[in-house]
Amino acid sequence: KTAAAPEKSSSEAKFDWTEYQRLMIAEAFRRGESVYNVAFHLDSESLLPAAAFELVRKALESAGKILVLHPESVAQAASTNLIEAAISSPKSADWIREHCFVPSVVARISVLKIPVPQAAPRDLLERDTAAPSGLAHAAAENTLRVDAERIDTVMNLVGELIIGKSMLQRTIMEFERIHAKDPLRGKFADALSFQARVLGELQKSVMKIRMVPVEQLFRRFPRVVRDVAKLRNKDIGLEIAGQNTDLDKSILDALAEPLAHIVRNAADHGIETAAERETAGKPARGTVRLDAYHEADHVVIEISDDGRGLDRNKILRRAIENGILRTEDTGLLNDSDIMNLIFAPGLSTADEITEISGRGVGLDVVKAAVDNLKGSIELESELGRGTTFRLMVPLTLASIQSLLFRVSGKLYAVPLASVVEITRVTEGDIHRVDDHEVFQLRDQVLTLVRLERLESQQQRALGKRVFVIVIASGTRKFGLAVDSLMGEEELVIKALEDRLVTSPLVSGASILGDGTVVLILNVLAVISYLSRIQPVGAIA
Repeated sequence: KTAAAPEKSSSEAKFDWTEYQRLMIAEAFRRGESVYNVAFHLDSESLLPAAAFELVRKALESAGKILVLHPESVAQAASTNLIEAAISSPKSADWIREHCFVPSVVARISVLKIPVPQAAPRDLLERDTAAPSGLAHAAAENTLRVDAERIDTVMNLVGELIIGKSMLQRTIMEFERIHAKDPLRGKFADALSFQARVLGELQKSVMKIRMVPVEQLFRRFPRVVRDVAKLRNKDIGLEIAGQNTDLDKSILDALAEPLAHIVRNAADHGIETAAERETAGKPARGTVRLDAYHEADHVVIEISDDGRGLDRNKILRRAIENGILRTEDTGLLNDSDIMNLIFAPGLSTADEITEISGRGVGLDVVKAAVDNLKGSIELESELGRGTTFRLMVPLTLASIQSLLFRVSGKLYAVPLASVVEITRVTEGDIHRVDDHEVFQLRDQVLTLVRLERLESQQQRALGKRVFVIVIASGTRKFGLAVDSLMGEEELVIKALEDRLVTSPLVSGASILGDGTVVLILNVLAVISYLSRIQPVGAIA
């Protein structure tokens, strides 16, 4: 395929990668992968740079694994017609060149295979990640440092504006009901529509200011793992993915120490020595992996290792020794319950106290930090195969589109992104299995949650037909029984003081335009609660 050269170009490709980006490439070499530098010169006739950027990125994703992409976002791509990337791929340079050529978008494409370094490439654990001073200086020219409190003040004011918009909306609805034929109705509606659009853009702009890539957090961990590997005389590699996933700066800062603790544990206790790994039939080099991705209105951060895994029996034994669990209660716990004991205060499965960990400051601190962010943490582990920690935290502590409903006279809201569907079932369709209720939705059997029973454990007579909101998080799904539905609304999340929160299932509150307080349901906490009191399989 051939195409005419572009009339103008931002510049010729330089592939001037930062230190951190070169480390990503070095790690791909260590995995034995072929790496290519790819440059796209976009057609100057293209009128949609954002669409062109997305098409190029999709082409790269289908050709291999993207290690580096510059520019990184659609917004940055609007001011250039040169896109540079580094990808690892089993395909040839000619195949990549032909596959990634997008007609009428790409004017010229170049693919250069990066030669494998003669010396073994130093990986993420063997190099510092400071950017070259020249690049840092260039970035500083376009950067304005602003105190986080000032941004928070602007965000709070935007929140008040959203509540004001809700008040205005309700007032106009009341006006339309009383003066149905008044010609001012249309003018009010147009003014409200304009105000809502501008306010929406303002809110997005402020939220983007607060958002930073997870890479700012991940870049701290190569040195953490390298130091552990050196102290414990282990061979450990670090793999990172999803580092361009954006997250609220305040949430990112709060996760720094909890994640560092998990990464240290994975390297110190999870990964075995080279001799132990070879005896077990594993590669001598252990691997710790970090990944981040969006899931609905949450960001998921995974820390996994291919080490020895958690010993179920050792966790039980330590829990009994520390008085966390009674011997006679062990038969009541399923595997998930036993694994979650690792989050109990003071429990550690470390056989020795090292310079790094095993001092009794355990994963309870991590769980507390995640709980404070209204998030949740999941743990999966297989003995001899490895362990995965999955942290789920809100994308931002700002506002959400929500579905409002009433239960026992209280007004609740659930994030609209978590709602799969709304249905109605009769009481006869609800059955009891062990100590919980289930109902059938087409080919699935779902757990039915009644908020008033979770809070007070009191039975309540409902009507013959029950409204059920089907809620999903990841692969888990459950039904929420409600008395009545109140519609959709954008809510500004207001944090509640602990003494005011009557249930751990409530993550915060909001104020409607008429002054009514609505409690926001914490979907992840409900699923975590269900996982503790019943088999997870009941959550289809």
